[in-house]
Amino acid sequence: MYISNDVNLSPLVVAQASESYQSGATLNRWVEVLVDCPGSTGLFIYRLPAQLEIKPGDILSVPFGAQQLGAIAIRLLAKPNVDLPPEKIREVEDIVSVGFFPSAYWELLNRVAAYYYTPLIQVIRVALPPGLLGRSQRRIRIIKGREAEGSNYLLASVNPSAFLTPTARQIWELLQAQPAGDYSFVYLQQKVKSAYRGIRELLRFGLVESYLEPPRLTRPKLQKAVTLIGTIDHDLTTRQREILEVLRRRSGELWQNELLQICNASSSILKTLAQKGYIVIEEREVLRTEQGPALVGDGAKSLTAAQTSALETIQTLDGFAQVLLHGVTGSGKTEVYLQAIAPLLNQGKSALVLVPEIGLTPQLTDRFRARFGNKVSVYHSALSDGERYDTWRQMLTGEPQVVIGTRSAVFAPLPNLGLIILDEEHDSSFKQDSPIPTYHARTVAQWRAELENCPLVLGSATPSLESWVSIKSKEEGARSYYLSLPERINSRPLPPVEIVDMRQELQQGNRSIFSRSLQEALQQLQERKQQGILFIHRRGHSTFVSCRSCGYVLECPHCDVSLAYHHTEEKAPELLRCHYCNYTRSHPKFCPDCSSPYLKFFGSGTQRVAQELARQFPELRLIRFDSDTTRNKGSHRTLLTQFANGEAHLLVGTQMLTKGLDLPQVTLVGVVAADGLLHLSDYRASERAFQTLTQVAGRAGRGDDPGRVIVQTYTSEHQVIEAVRSHDYQSFSQTELEQRQALNYPPYGRLILLRLSSLDPIQVQNTAQIIATALSTQEEFEILGPAPASILRVANRYRWQILIKFAPDALPQLPDWEEVRSLCPPSVSLTIDVDPLNIM
Repeated sequence: MYISNDVNLSPLVVAQASESYQSGATLNRWVEVLVDCPGSTGLFIYRLPAQLEIKPGDILSVPFGAQQLGAIAIRLLAKPNVDLPPEKIREVEDIVSVGFFPSAYWELLNRVAAYYYTPLIQVIRVALPPGLLGRSQRRIRIIKGREAEGSNYLLASVNPSAFLTPTARQIWELLQAQPAGDYSFVYLQQKVKSAYRGIRELLRFGLVESYLEPPRLTRPKLQKAVTLIGTIDHDLTTRQREILEVLRRRSGELWQNELLQICNASSSILKTLAQKGYIVIEEREVLRTEQGPALVGDGAKSLTAAQTSALETIQTLDGFAQVLLHGVTGSGKTEVYLQAIAPLLNQGKSALVLVPEIGLTPQLTDRFRARFGNKVSVYHSALSDGERYDTWRQMLTGEPQVVIGTRSAVFAPLPNLGLIILDEEHDSSFKQDSPIPTYHARTVAQWRAELENCPLVLGSATPSLESWVSIKSKEEGARSYYLSLPERINSRPLPPVEIVDMRQELQQGNRSIFSRSLQEALQQLQERKQQGILFIHRRGHSTFVSCRSCGYVLECPHCDVSLAYHHTEEKAPELLRCHYCNYTRSHPKFCPDCSSPYLKFFGSGTQRVAQELARQFPELRLIRFDSDTTRNKGSHRTLLTQFANGEAHLLVGTQMLTKGLDLPQVTLVGVVAADGLLHLSDYRASERAFQTLTQVAGRAGRGDDPGRVIVQTYTSEHQVIEAVRSHDYQSFSQTELEQRQALNYPPYGRLILLRLSSLDPIQVQNTAQIIATALSTQEEFEILGPAPASILRVANRYRWQILIKFAPDALPQLPDWEEVRSLCPPSVSLTIDVDPLNIM
């Protein structure tokens, strides 16, 4: 802690936003910092204390008003801003962390801030582990003990408060009434008018002291370790000898809790041994990292000709290059990644592997850990704050390592980066919609690869149209490579896709949610003891609940959406839930509008399909794999392990099933209702539908037994369904790109989406209109809107949108975003989503 009895608590000018700076002098006595304070986006100047060696990129603790905040040193100055008197500039308190941002990393953060129109501090908050920019605060406490008695003549008097002014007396009485005699400066300011005068008086009389409580950072986890240092002697009891013998057998060192557990002893016996000089008990740091299961080591596998060719190309790359690895499902992209990384680790370099979602990570990390052991770390937002903090610090050691993570891991501070890989690069999970910055991990990964001068590999069976056009349109010598893996491993065929028209099924009297073809396949699955996957577009039981008498639909009171029915367990209350704000209510017995008892569930979610399966195929064991069943930490791994061990015939789930699962025993894939993917009011609906259906179809037939895919639809003639039937990416992309080009949509045009929301429906609509009018004076881009979002109200907030469309080759004179933000009243929030993937 920092103790200061003579701190000046008078209201100073905290810092002035700087406008210019001059350099050239040899002595830099001032520093510009970025302060971690909501609403503060400018740079502020502070004086450098003589005892601190501060460099740009250091994380500092600085006084800001009455608080102590985290800040980042941006640059050193020879002179302060000319408009600011030097005596009004406050001093940096301390350094929290030294040299955090190397120059290339710093440039990356600045580029993200500029491209996504986001304050730099917001980008830094996303990049750093939680709690690193912690806050500290100034506190005041009564001086107690001998020091106070010896130095304080006021305390010797019968009534010290009689000598104080009313303000000081009020503060003194507040402190005395509190058992610890300790309050924050902010609290005292709230309780007592002009508190700083009274505190200054108490400090002058030596009745209190002022100290800085350090930021509550995520700190290293410490654990007590016991080390054997003495030989056995005669002054020991039998019990003490037993404990020392256990230590000796364990190489003379154990964690204290482990030793106490083995010996069934208490900590007092260890204290006695420490006092006698036989052992030392000390605290040591334990790294909190995600622990995977014990794995058998795995060696490199033999490659196909296409894999060998792709690997040789990647390994010959020197410096930055962008590679699209287009491999059909089951073609062995992961093995190419593994063999590309292996030589880099031997050269002392690191690799970064980005995956779309945490559901993918267990299988992939197991393969990487089996190959590279403890050189593999996992980094994603589902880790605890402590695990993220320790994994982050482990990266800073400079040891060659492999980091596997979701989109936020693109900011992992890996030194000496040799390769970046985006697996399933087409996946929309790589894009952040909110909060700001609305970055795409693929874009940021490309910038990072350029700055680190290393290759970037984009892998997918269904590449995004942006990557496809980008790679294909680049000229020779542009450091851009297209690598194809057109066949599966061991020449296994891609599974045939059977399209079932559910309109014909209905005409022929089949009212089940399963077509006759799928029913027959499920029956065979049970008989042959094989495994299958059923893909459903939605989780839950039913999409909505409606009254059959009057047509009333039960809706969420906070959002403009119907409530979905969720069945928890037998005889449990029937629950209706909103998938947007998580509002939950019990299922009513009667219609709230007409009191009719005839309420019916419509639509099919994973729960409904699971119930229908249990009714039609009672002996078929199944596992549900959706966001309802995978909420707990480690549940993805648990469910997939159960399925891999043959504990179920069927895996029933949503989008998660499409994301890279490698389950060789799966021979059947069924898509219950493909139409839910097709008919969405979004220009990307066809691309997403093709990618999802192709990816889920690719889960079948990856082992020795041939696979089979059954897709149920009410629009069998749709171009996407036709392309999925023949696994034909080329024809689909060609047709889709022609439509995009005609409408000037990405990748042939660029979009910026302005999202506005407020609790006040009139104010958000008026604000949207004002902004659209202000923007319409520009002729270099097209304005679409303003328009209400497809779901106008979510969590009681009303949402409006404005879409800006422009050509990508010549960047227009874009609006002054600060000016646009200034048009928003405080009650309306504005998010600027650059290159949006979701415009619904």
